[in-house]
Amino acid sequence: MLTEEFVSAICGAPLSSNTAIAKDVGIYCHTLSPAYSVKSTFKKSSVPVNCLAVSETHVFAAQHEKAYVHVYSRLRGNQEAFVAFPERIRCLTLIGDVLVMGTAEGRLMLWETCTGRLVSTPARHVQAVSCVAATPCHVLTGSDDSDIHVWPLPQLLELDSAAAAEHEPLRSLSNHRAAITGLSASPSVSRDTAFCVSASKDKSCIIWNYQTGDALRTLLLPTFPLCLSLDPSARAVCVSCEDGSLYLAKLFSEKPVLGPGSEDSSTVVQVASPFGATQPDVGPASCLSLSYDGTMLLTGHPRGQILRWDVAENKSPVELANLNAAVTNVAFVSPFPSEAPTKTVTIVKPSQAERAYTFTTEFESYSAPATRFDSLVNAAGVPQEAMESAIAAFYQPAGESASDQDLKKQNEELWEIINEQKALQKQTLQRYVEAKSKP
Repeated sequence: MLTEEFVSAICGAPLSSNTAIAKDVGIYCHTLSPAYSVKSTFKKSSVPVNCLAVSETHVFAAQHEKAYVHVYSRLRGNQEAFVAFPERIRCLTLIGDVLVMGTAEGRLMLWETCTGRLVSTPARHVQAVSCVAATPCHVLTGSDDSDIHVWPLPQLLELDSAAAAEHEPLRSLSNHRAAITGLSASPSVSRDTAFCVSASKDKSCIIWNYQTGDALRTLLLPTFPLCLSLDPSARAVCVSCEDGSLYLAKLFSEKPVLGPGSEDSSTVVQVASPFGATQPDVGPASCLSLSYDGTMLLTGHPRGQILRWDVAENKSPVELANLNAAVTNVAFVSPFPSEAPTKTVTIVKPSQAERAYTFTTEFESYSAPATRFDSLVNAAGVPQEAMESAIAAFYQPAGESASDQDLKKQNEELWEIINEQKALQKQTLQRYVEAKSKP
């Protein structure tokens, strides 16, 4: 049976003296299906919005108003490392084994967790980096200065230290007029279909083709958005606003926002009908996350509630838990196993000092079914079965393969064409001789 899990984080002091909730717990690992339960917890963490990243082996949590990142091991169930950085971390995300962080000084930092290598870019944003999104080839950073920068990931990770000091974004997306509050990118890497969605305090969401820099569509909202989440298949975007409303914009519906049949990109779409709304005692959703199939939405609220919304049937939300503190991050864990050949079991702390580039990881077990080649390699000497098969092959008459039969057929067809040409040539020559012999 498929198991769905998600991780949540809180920020700030407890809202009440509720003794039923363990003290000092800052991060919760939940099991959503087949039955809801809290699987494990991690203590001593206060995580602001956009500062939680989860891998198969670790949880990375930047601390509120501090230049620290706490690293927790999901395999061992404890805090593995306390990592200090030169600047305060405002947001972070994971790309494989690389932790991408945006700082309060407008800088971008990349930490290779399996080598300890730390790459830092110049401060290309004039204000703090408020959110960051990543694809296999690009990193996108949104800032309080209202700009979005698109960075090439391969160039950021190149080993040339001289080029690192000159890192610049590929392009800037600057249609917004206020701070960026949310940023999410589609999984596509094609130049024609790669897009991202940004939310801003100017009460708008813009859909961009970040590889060309074109603004594909602008969505206007009644109030300014706090956060957004893009459907894993990039079919819809869900937005939470400060008035407690949730909006769901379907990108490829009967009246598509993008693609064939949509209106001109200069047309602004007014999003007026909310998908749902929270009660005043719950407050607006400060974080949200869509499930892997896009049918379920989880929202975290400043009064401690985590609500589950049924996107497919649009039913009333169900309260999963009350963590007695402001819920700032909710992230689904992929239910599908990673196809990476290696796994980072123990992280290597970051360092900017010049040193040997050492890759520390663990190879995954080879789980493919055994082949005949495997049996030959693992056997002591030549297996008896292989020897008998080889001897029997010598006594069998050589049969024609499919390719030999095709060649034989083509050869016969060519000979037929040649014989027809010879007969035609003979007839022509005979007529010429007869015509010449006549007086």
